[in-house]
Amino acid sequence: MGSSGGRLVSGGPAVKAVPTRSALRNACPQPGQRERRGVPRFVWALPPVALLGVFFLYPIALVVQQSVQPDTGGTSLQPYSDVFASEAFREALGTTVWLAVGSTVGCLVLGFALALVIAFVPFPGGKAVAKFIDVFLSFPSFLITLALLFIYGTKGMANGIWTDATGAADGPFQFLTTPWGVLLAEITYFTPFVMRPLLAAFSQIDTAQIEVASSLGAKPARIVRRVILPEALPALAAGGSLVLVMCLNEFGIVLFTGAKGVTTLPMLVYSKAILESDYPAACVVAVVNIAISVGLYSLYRVVSRRVGA
Repeated sequence: MGSSGGRLVSGGPAVKAVPTRSALRNACPQPGQRERRGVPRFVWALPPVALLGVFFLYPIALVVQQSVQPDTGGTSLQPYSDVFASEAFREALGTTVWLAVGSTVGCLVLGFALALVIAFVPFPGGKAVAKFIDVFLSFPSFLITLALLFIYGTKGMANGIWTDATGAADGPFQFLTTPWGVLLAEITYFTPFVMRPLLAAFSQIDTAQIEVASSLGAKPARIVRRVILPEALPALAAGGSLVLVMCLNEFGIVLFTGAKGVTTLPMLVYSKAILESDYPAACVVAVVNIAISVGLYSLYRVVSRRVGA
């Protein structure tokens, strides 16, 4: 059999090799492949870059341009000097920073505690609460502020119950029109933005580690500090950075609480542009706000790389 097989190979007619599918595919590229090879890759990036430039970068460029064009004409940094020298700007900057930092700290503490309960303490409706957090993230900020006004406002439910029960002219709950009311509203609204990444991080924790630590006699506080918290640091950094940037740019909560003595940078932009028609000054404040936001985001990227977020 081996010799006959050899005769067939050596003496028989020449048999052409049958090309494989991969060889045919490489030799005869499809029409779509020819088109993709003929078009440089950067061409596909032009449409999104153009949209980004028209709808995002161009308006920012106009704001920066307007900030160096005073009403007297020409190009000058005088609007920056006038704004930086004003007491209103310094107060707005200080108020913005302390409200943003205070709200972020409150959201981190409250969000971490609530996420721990939802993730590790079984109770009826826990999954429904976790899903409600996703729905809560889609609510506009002024809606939460209105809800707080209905409850704790000057004419809200709490004050109404108090005046009906005591016969007093006014109720005791008057804090919503103060900086503390703005702080409470921001913590209430932004806490789910911390809870969402925390719940995702907690779902990746191996429960065996917690069970082993508990079996070795570790108290719940020690388990949280030594097992859960290290795994939650990237999520805390991500959620806290997001809340800090959003609080710096928050406008609706401050406006709807009616806190007239609370002026943040976004409120100062509104006041300069709408109420005073001082557009160069409004653009200067907007540029400062943008610079702070971009700087914080850059810092967040550096920190997230180091903590592995």
